[in-house]
Amino acid sequence: MAFSQEVESPSPSLVFQVRRNQPELIIPATLTPHETKLLSDIDTQGGLRANVPIIQFYRNKPSMAGKDPVEVIRNAIAQALVFYYPLAGRVKEADSSGKLMVDCNGEGVMFIEADADVTLEQFGELKAPFPCLQELLYDAAAPEGVLNTPILLIQVTRLKCGGFIFALRFNHTMVDGVGTVHFMLAVTEIAKGAKQPPIQPAWHRELLNARDPPHVTFNHREYEQLTDVQTDTVLTAAEFSERSFFFGPVEISAIRNLLPRHLDNASTTFEVLTSYIWRSHTKALKLNPTEEVRMMCIVDARGKFNPPIPVGYYGNCFAFPAAVATAAEICENPLGFSVELIKKASGEVSEEYMHSVADLMVTKGRPLFTVVRSCLVLDTTYGGFRNLDFGWGKAVYGGLAKPGAGSFPSVHFHVPGQNAKGEEGIFVLISLPTKVMAAFAKELDDLIAATN
Repeated sequence: MAFSQEVESPSPSLVFQVRRNQPELIIPATLTPHETKLLSDIDTQGGLRANVPIIQFYRNKPSMAGKDPVEVIRNAIAQALVFYYPLAGRVKEADSSGKLMVDCNGEGVMFIEADADVTLEQFGELKAPFPCLQELLYDAAAPEGVLNTPILLIQVTRLKCGGFIFALRFNHTMVDGVGTVHFMLAVTEIAKGAKQPPIQPAWHRELLNARDPPHVTFNHREYEQLTDVQTDTVLTAAEFSERSFFFGPVEISAIRNLLPRHLDNASTTFEVLTSYIWRSHTKALKLNPTEEVRMMCIVDARGKFNPPIPVGYYGNCFAFPAAVATAAEICENPLGFSVELIKKASGEVSEEYMHSVADLMVTKGRPLFTVVRSCLVLDTTYGGFRNLDFGWGKAVYGGLAKPGAGSFPSVHFHVPGQNAKGEEGIFVLISLPTKVMAAFAKELDDLIAATN
């Protein structure tokens, strides 16, 4: 069975025109406090100073005839911002140490109204990378940086079929994926007539600040600052490829067959799939066998605190614990070896671990996570983006708009979705240097073929 169901674009020949209105600022519907708020020391780490794109595709719904999604969403955003008023402000430097704050000045979030001469059906199988993404999320409306610019950039694009596309870019220093879903739940419920958000927002960023004095208690290998001579040329290449790989029940079952039964029963699909991709990626790089490689899994820490982090906390509350091994260990051992490493690293995340990360930030200059011979993975299969409903039903596709994370050489996202046959599964969005991508896809095929 040839496994690698990847395409460089879901519909490579699809080209369409998007007519955009001038970008506008949506401000809170009523007056909100004008104040400054400090972000946490988790928020202000180097790796989160980025903007993250989300995209949602919605079908036409006959019962909503006569209602304009642009107007419904625009009005709901203004009302939701009354509760989430810091998102209408601007992130600024708080001091020379790199600490950030938000100026809650009510300037608003950027909003673009648009129309496209294309139907939802013309997109074909909905998987990233999407054609004409730059037309569906107008990056030129706001600078690339995270300071002194709108925290949210939103574009709603009507389609010829009566459906629409909702695209969002969020400033990661202010919110993480969970926090973004919380805000969007407020927008969707208000769009359907609610007066209050279903989850009341909570600030409390001080809960994730460094201690006084700071005391780093873990060996945070995800923040080791390394240099790499052998693979620098490949991993800093300007030319990257972006692809999606679909894993349905058949593919997942084949991968699980590589594990002993006790480990299969004790492992999540995310752990198994991530281990499989880590192994394939490591083989594709053709590294010196003694060189160390990393897989960093983003782990939500909200449930790790006692007393608990408030339910409505919408700041960054996660860690990137690193599983580390030599290339030879990953390539030559059974898949279960990688699974065990990932389970152990992810299991380290605790309240103390998060405090240790915050302490590391203030003692080491808020470093970027390690990029040398590293993969970074995020599971959004349970994130809730696909369930967001403005009144037109749940999204056909909902989640990350594209693989990649700035200049980070290898990052992948697990996104729920359907293949062309309507089969439910997981799309793994991959960004890799072009020279590595072909070898990576072949490794995927070869490994899964060995199970058949």
